[in-house]
Amino acid sequence: MVTATIAGLGSALPDTTDQQVLWDGFFRQHFASSRIAQQIFAGAGVRRRHTVADPLSEDLSGWSTAARMRRYAEEAQPLGYRAVAAAMADAGVTADDIGLFTVASCTGYSTPGLDIQLAASLGMRPDVQRLLIGHMGCYAALPALGSTADFVVARGRTAVLLCLELTSLHLQPPTTDPQQVVSHALFGDAAVALVLRPQAEVALGARAPRLELVDIAALTDSGTSDHMTWQITDFGFRMELSPRVPDVLAEHVRPVVKDLLARNGLDLPDVRAWAVHPGGPRILDTVQGQLDLSEHALAASRTVLSEHGNCSSATLPLVLGELVGSGALHKGGPVVAMAFGPGLTLYTALLRAAPGPRGTAVPSAL
Repeated sequence: MVTATIAGLGSALPDTTDQQVLWDGFFRQHFASSRIAQQIFAGAGVRRRHTVADPLSEDLSGWSTAARMRRYAEEAQPLGYRAVAAAMADAGVTADDIGLFTVASCTGYSTPGLDIQLAASLGMRPDVQRLLIGHMGCYAALPALGSTADFVVARGRTAVLLCLELTSLHLQPPTTDPQQVVSHALFGDAAVALVLRPQAEVALGARAPRLELVDIAALTDSGTSDHMTWQITDFGFRMELSPRVPDVLAEHVRPVVKDLLARNGLDLPDVRAWAVHPGGPRILDTVQGQLDLSEHALAASRTVLSEHGNCSSATLPLVLGELVGSGALHKGGPVVAMAFGPGLTLYTALLRAAPGPRGTAVPSAL
């Protein structure tokens, strides 16, 4: 049976900005020295982030949406190129090998789009198939992974998935809205690419298999659709993020994960590693509590939150890269990934990690 395996990972990150420096140098004044805003920034679990538009040197809060989309087009292509090139090198494949190129992004749009521009600049074949997944938000990596894996299984060909988000382009005008403070305290920019190959091809290659996709599950609680929104305004895209989101996740996360595992003959104690989208500290605490996980279980997610912030759809691939690169998967076994976003939607995936060569960790390009 042909299955799809993540055989290569690569990332590209803009310049680094320190969370405290961002607060002291810009957001303190932007939010009128609000004590609540200061507490939100301090408690976000973020130590530093990466941004293509650093508010310390340029304030985009008054820019039109059109100007922001032009900037997106300028910044996204070189970042995406670097991430995809690194992933292909990590997997040992060339542009000619790629049968499908999938791009997930909710922070910018243009036509001809990023998928067309990058396919050409990377030298992919003119007959490469393309799939653009837009405006799904933070959970987009998993439906994108599932659709890309379906192509790999059905066609027996290699595919690339790129998750690229430039949230810094959507700095909003000054406000007293705590939800806006939360989003500005959490979000950063990143581009992460994954190469998926048929399992048989990976097994015959020089590298050991990485992460085989086994199954995917989803649940949307449409009655809470107003809890998380991403609206296009005259001043970029505006996020609304309700503090009730963790409470909704607390209701659903355990039964969804238990069902996914059960239909594959597994239970919670069988899971070797967890890749949870770090939407914020409260969300990670909620998942940890509802699944009775150890303090160490979400270490990769908390590290990504601290070092990168929430990078929307690119965040979960960063967590997978952290798991692979840290050696946490060197013994192999079941891995559960999950992410959350507008809807309110919970996506979760079951992957199977293969041991690295001679029991060692498989190196990562991340």
